[in-house]
Amino acid sequence: MDFPKTLAAQWRGKRFNSFNSALREVFDARVYKIGLRLDFTCPNRDGKVAVGGCIYCNNASHTPQEYRPRQSVTAQLEQGAFALQKRHKAEKFIAYFQSYTNTYDATAKLEKLYREALDFPGVVGISIATRPDCLPEATLDLLYDLSQQTYLWLELGLESMYDRTLAWVNRGHGLAEHVDTVARAKERDLRVCTHLILGFPGETCADILSTPALLNRLAIDGIKLHNLHVIKHTPLAKLYEQDPFPLFTRAEYVSLVADFLELLNPNIIVHRLTGETYRAITVAPQWSIDKIGVHNDIHKILIDRNTWQGRLYATPGNTASAGTKFLYPEGAGL
Repeated sequence: MDFPKTLAAQWRGKRFNSFNSALREVFDARVYKIGLRLDFTCPNRDGKVAVGGCIYCNNASHTPQEYRPRQSVTAQLEQGAFALQKRHKAEKFIAYFQSYTNTYDATAKLEKLYREALDFPGVVGISIATRPDCLPEATLDLLYDLSQQTYLWLELGLESMYDRTLAWVNRGHGLAEHVDTVARAKERDLRVCTHLILGFPGETCADILSTPALLNRLAIDGIKLHNLHVIKHTPLAKLYEQDPFPLFTRAEYVSLVADFLELLNPNIIVHRLTGETYRAITVAPQWSIDKIGVHNDIHKILIDRNTWQGRLYATPGNTASAGTKFLYPEGAGL
C-alpha cells in the first residue's frame, strides 16, 4: 500500500500530522510559538511532593537566554515577536508558557498572566506546559473559559508511562495522575498534548512502543517527542559522568520514531519529533544539537520505508474513550 494521496495533501507532503500543517489549516498564516519563562516553580522542586526537580531538567535548555525570569509577559512577547518577524517573517504568534509548571499558582494570578499574553498584538493562541498533578478543577475551568476565546493547547508532561521510570527521574507523580487529568481536560473539550522522553535507562524499544496505544486510548490530541539528552548542571549529568548509561544513537532514535509514528492515531498532531538543546550546555548525545537534521532524517526514513503516521494504527473500534479506565492505573510495569 502506498502513502494515501488524501493524507499527503492534508499533511502538506509530510508523512505525519505536523503541528505546522495544523496551524496553517487553522490560521492560513505563518504562526510561530514564543517561549515564555516566568517565576513559576514545580511541586517536585519546592518540597510539596519532592525536592530537586526532574533529574534531567535544566530550564536554560528550554528558553533563549535573553528571556529572563521577572521580565513581564509583554516584554518577552515583544522580544520574541521581533526576532521571529525578522528571521521567519512570522505573521501571528502562540504565547507558550514553557519553563517549569505553568499552572502551579493561584487561579487569579494565572488568569492575569494568560490574559496579558492574549492581549498582545498578533497573539492568536496560548499553549500552557504543566504537570498532570497541578490542574485543580478551578484551573481547568479557567482554561475552558479561555479555550472558548482563543486557540488553546494544554501540554502535559508525562515523559514515560512507566512508574518506575517516573520515580527514578523524580517526577513526583505517576501514570494514574496523567490518565485522570486527561479525562478531566477532555470533559471540557480541551486540546491535550502529551510530552514524552524516549530513551530512559531500563526502557527497551518494545516498552516505548507500547506507549502509542496508551495515547490512542486516551484520545490525546497532540504529542511532543524528545530524545533523552544529558544537560550540564543536572543530577542526570552527574549520574552519566559517574557511570555512563547507553543513549540512543541518531540512527536508532530515527528508526524508533518511525516505528512509533506507525502505531499512532493519524489524527494526533505531532508538535515535535526530537528534542533540541544548545551546544554549550550539552553533555550527550551531540547529535541532539542538530534538530533540523534529525527531523529531516525522520522524514527520509518514512519515505524510504514507504510508511507514515498511523499505518499500523488499530481500528477505531478497538480504541477506548478518554474516560475508560486504563489497563495499568498505577503505571505499567517494566
